[in-house]
Amino acid sequence: MSAEGGTKAIVAALAANLGIAVSKFVAFVFTGSSSMLAESIHSVADSGNQGLLLLGGKRSRRARTQQHQFGYGRERYFYAFVVAVVLFTVGAVFSLYEGYHKISHPEKVESPIWAFAVLIAAIGMESFSFRTAIKESNGIRGDQSWWAFIRHAKAPELPVVLLEDFAALIGLLLALFGVSMAVATDDGVWDGVGTVAIGVLLAAVATILAIETKSLLIGEGVAPDHERAIIKALESVDQVDHVIHMRTEYLGPEELLIAAKIAVHHDDTAADVARGIDAAEARIRERFPEAKLIYLEPALDEAYRKTVPETPASS
Repeated sequence: MSAEGGTKAIVAALAANLGIAVSKFVAFVFTGSSSMLAESIHSVADSGNQGLLLLGGKRSRRARTQQHQFGYGRERYFYAFVVAVVLFTVGAVFSLYEGYHKISHPEKVESPIWAFAVLIAAIGMESFSFRTAIKESNGIRGDQSWWAFIRHAKAPELPVVLLEDFAALIGLLLALFGVSMAVATDDGVWDGVGTVAIGVLLAAVATILAIETKSLLIGEGVAPDHERAIIKALESVDQVDHVIHMRTEYLGPEELLIAAKIAVHHDDTAADVARGIDAAEARIRERFPEAKLIYLEPALDEAYRKTVPETPASS
């Protein structure tokens, strides 16, 4: 999980979207194309979204307080969820409304050369941003598929930028299609059709983002293979007989909470158990440096406790 890589991708996307938003709006002024207006609003929303992601990253680094004793790591999840809401309300809803209006009251696209020039330039700038996000994601996704990476990444920034950039590129192609068909057929309805398609696309992407970031915001544990690795690390310590049960949760992309009840040997002293717990924590952190909080509760094995007669209660 690379905060630096995520920040680099966000900054690249922000720079690209600011330039694209201005150029699209200029093209809309000259052409009157609703597709261009929808894409302008889309780029403005994306720029605001990248600002929200940067803000979330900054606020998540605040020191813990008495009221928030586990820190503010989940701020990154919260702002990523806000991004999904903004993308849906500002991008998708506006595009669907504008598209419906243009289909109901079609208008001829004026000065289409402006639209074509801006769309082609925007595709180039958006491709640069998308390439940066792909490059930074490749450094951490390993052998996962892109869909698995988006589904299971604990740092929300790169999946958000990837989906936004992907949606932006497809949206630009839809806008290019709508404007081209409107010019070729001299029928402004096609411009509205392209705008509606952009709205549907943004709604789909916003829904995916909302579902994934909601899951992170509620709290996710480690993947099954990581859980097995943690249990193996615990049970590799001499003083730990086995793990009775364990719970994990990400308090932020770089902060993992692990709580486990471990069975210890009945003849170990308190000092032996304490040394075992320290050794177990160290082995976990060798494999998972993000495991900032580890709580281990020692207990006697259930099978042993059943062989020990209960002490009668005093009268």
